Amino acid sequence: MSDHAEEHGDSHYIKIYFVLLGLLVVSFIGPEAGIQWLTLFTAFGIAVVKAYLVAVHFMHINLTPRYVIYTVTTCLVFMLLFFAGAAPDVMKNSGTNWEKPAWIEAERAYAAGEVSGLASHGEDHGDGHAEESQGDGHGEAAGH
Repeated sequence: MSDHAEEHGDSHYIKIYFVLLGLLVVSFIGPEAGIQWLTLFTAFGIAVVKAYLVAVHFMHINLTPRYVIYTVTTCLVFMLLFFAGAAPDVMKNSGTNWEKPAWIEAERAYAAGEVSGLASHGEDHGDGHAEESQGDGHGEAAGH
């Protein structure tokens, strides 16, 4: 690792630092423009570029054996596939023969102006199952 640092010198890391800092500024300014495609580009596109720069220049992934790169890439692909498979169902408030009553009630209360933001997420989750789950350590028998 010291050979690599001597090869590039400290100025290499300082240049990458300022590139990352510039990309950070662009990712803050992008959403302020109010253009949706620009916001999406700055949020995701620049994040991918920054992750690549950090992985290559600071984590030195380009100096590892080839199988490590394949393993990391495979893990990232599977993570994205699992997210893409689960997100459409998880991010809905109802579906075929199921619904999230706490989610629906929270959206109704927020739309009515009864709560503001995340302040409504206290200790009561609104699922209404406290009485039904007395034997499993989560209901009133457990002291809740």
